[in-house]
Amino acid sequence: MAVVFCGVAPHPPIVVPEVGRREAEKVSATAQALLQLGQRVKKSQAEILVIISPHSPLFNDAIAVNSTGRLTGDLGNFGAPGVSFDCAGAPVLAGEIVTECKKLDLMAVALDQRIAGDFNTNLALDHGVTVPLYFFRQAEVDLPLVVVSMAPFSLEKLYRFGVAVHQAAQTVQQQVALIASGDLSHCLTPGAPGGYQPAAAAFDQKVVQLVAAADAQGLMEIDAQTIAQAGECGLRPVVMMLGALDGRRVEAEVLSYQAPFGVGYLVATLKPGVADAGRSILGHLAKQQLAAVASRRQQESFLVQLARQTLESYVLGQPAETAPEQVPAEFNRPAATFVSIKKNGQLRGCIGSVLPQRQNIKEEVIHNAISAGIHDPRFHPVRPEELADLDYSVDVLSDPEPVAGIAELDPKKYGVIVKSGGRKGLLLPNLEGINTVQEQVRIAREKASITPDEEISLERFEVIRYQ
Repeated sequence: MAVVFCGVAPHPPIVVPEVGRREAEKVSATAQALLQLGQRVKKSQAEILVIISPHSPLFNDAIAVNSTGRLTGDLGNFGAPGVSFDCAGAPVLAGEIVTECKKLDLMAVALDQRIAGDFNTNLALDHGVTVPLYFFRQAEVDLPLVVVSMAPFSLEKLYRFGVAVHQAAQTVQQQVALIASGDLSHCLTPGAPGGYQPAAAAFDQKVVQLVAAADAQGLMEIDAQTIAQAGECGLRPVVMMLGALDGRRVEAEVLSYQAPFGVGYLVATLKPGVADAGRSILGHLAKQQLAAVASRRQQESFLVQLARQTLESYVLGQPAETAPEQVPAEFNRPAATFVSIKKNGQLRGCIGSVLPQRQNIKEEVIHNAISAGIHDPRFHPVRPEELADLDYSVDVLSDPEPVAGIAELDPKKYGVIVKSGGRKGLLLPNLEGINTVQEQVRIAREKASITPDEEISLERFEVIRYQ
């Protein structure tokens, strides 16, 4: 038994007649294609349906797999509460998917009612699931359901998820249909939900072509800037789904593509065939990742290398030694530092101090690297399987100096310290997305729980950033 069918389904609620009413006519081709997709799921004789939705509960450090025995939801948020669903779950398959993910160094969590309660997470079916289900029900598809979230991992890592689903299906000896729910660019026309981006149409065209060729490698090679400009929500689910087809011939067909509202809606089917070792890219991706990690580490500055090796040794339970003669003289002086850690471009931890706390920069970085990776209260501690995915930067701060007002600040050049009473908020300079002094001061206030109407004093500092 295995994954016997795959598909790509958009999820615009407007395509459902009870929601879109007359407007639904503009996406009638998408509706017909979704019905056809459901008919092919039915024909595949799948026994369990797995849907990957970008709108299901999202965790920064894990793929969430709904393992509950009953899944319910409706389109009430879109004015059609009568369009409701009550589906049996497939907790055995869900648990096995999580197990197989861990074997592939891919963090996943079985999301049950208890865990959902701990994280204040709503397990109701989202529209990324209910919209495709609407048409699947019309095609008489009524299968036990597993709902999966995406995660902000690299595309190369997410590809492993489909491999895990295929292996889990083999373990539980059941036939599985795997559907990637997602829309393409939200920026295709002026007035589109994501605003207009001239390059968005080319992105959609490329994705449609690559899905038609079942070319996962090509999808993963689309550059990050193009993806960001497209404003899509479907690329990650599609890549996750394609992993289930690794090492097999594939019969792919695009059933429809429409974009009447400035958002791309792609419907496609992918039917796996016989094994074909030449179509397996899993090993290649692993080698590619190792090469990228090695290249990144060769370019590290001394302080970044120190931060990384310190945290890696701590997480792996190994001793970390840096002999004094290995430390450049410039780092033997005292100075405040911040260690920042990112994972796939997203912040994973950042800890530092306003004033030096230890005898030299080296000791500051060692302490802050462990704190950023293990003790940042905003994140879970870094796990061993994450280490290869982490990027580090180290900021060495100048001594803070008082300023009379915001006219003496510059968010690109200076960091800011906002004080009121015993509370103090700090923000580093040159942070992505912070372009004005007002934004910088506002965020620093929020970090220190200083309200907008409270009197404050300001200090500024400069940093040398090491990467």
